[in-house]
Amino acid sequence: MIHTHSKSAFGALYLAGFSLLILSGISNSGCSEYNKIMKSTDLDYKYERALGFLDSNKCYGALPILEEVVSLSRGTEQSIDAQYHFAQAHRCVGDNYLARYYFKMFAKTFPNDPRAEQAQFESAMCSYRLSPKPSLDQMETEQAIEEFQLFMDRYPASAFRDSCQDMVNSLRHKLEIKSFESAQLYYHTGQFKSATIAFESAMKEYPDTPFREEMQWLIVDSYFKYAKLSTERRKLERYNDTIEAFLTFVARFPESQYMNLAQAVHAESIHAIDDLTANQTIE
Repeated sequence: MIHTHSKSAFGALYLAGFSLLILSGISNSGCSEYNKIMKSTDLDYKYERALGFLDSNKCYGALPILEEVVSLSRGTEQSIDAQYHFAQAHRCVGDNYLARYYFKMFAKTFPNDPRAEQAQFESAMCSYRLSPKPSLDQMETEQAIEEFQLFMDRYPASAFRDSCQDMVNSLRHKLEIKSFESAQLYYHTGQFKSATIAFESAMKEYPDTPFREEMQWLIVDSYFKYAKLSTERRKLERYNDTIEAFLTFVARFPESQYMNLAQAVHAESIHAIDDLTANQTIE
């Protein structure tokens, strides 16, 4: 599915880009020559000139010609070639939404074409380029991972396989950062119960994350801060949760850089439990 906003954005970009980057970017004779190409009825000639524009990185000049060739040569070998180059032209102008769409459609429509593998890979690469920074919604990142995995399943012996795996690792790291930062947001805004749940969920989903040690410590501290803010009736239970989280932390990271902080939290929790137990005994 092509995004509506991408269509409108591309439309505006094309109108401005075509006139400014192509027509005003060349001499008057060049403008006249391009108009002759557009008005020509010789489809083979127009196609060759479009490929020339594409080879010269004059992508906005190639796009309208290739679109016409695709439309007028449907059912022919030339149309198949033109469709592949049409996808390339969209990638060349930086429209990754439309490039992804056309590469994906090419691979789906012509699965036996020698370029189908390349087209499928290019489609996934477009999704990779659309993946935003970790602080933003990661839907495009997840889609990119899915596309690379689908590509590797479909072409297990592909020369692009190592590159795909590198891309997937990079994208997953971005998801790890997003997960960690989301949990941190709960912690820094004082939502300590939600923070413990978010950190534990992140560690379960990304067991090899480089943030694992810090998250394990923040779980301990979140339990501790949550206990301190709790009602007297719930403090004992929640300080015990802190002790349990501390023991898990020590078992997993005995040489942790956060050990001194964790030990201080542990000691204060023990002291709080002793006070609470003594008060219950007096009562």
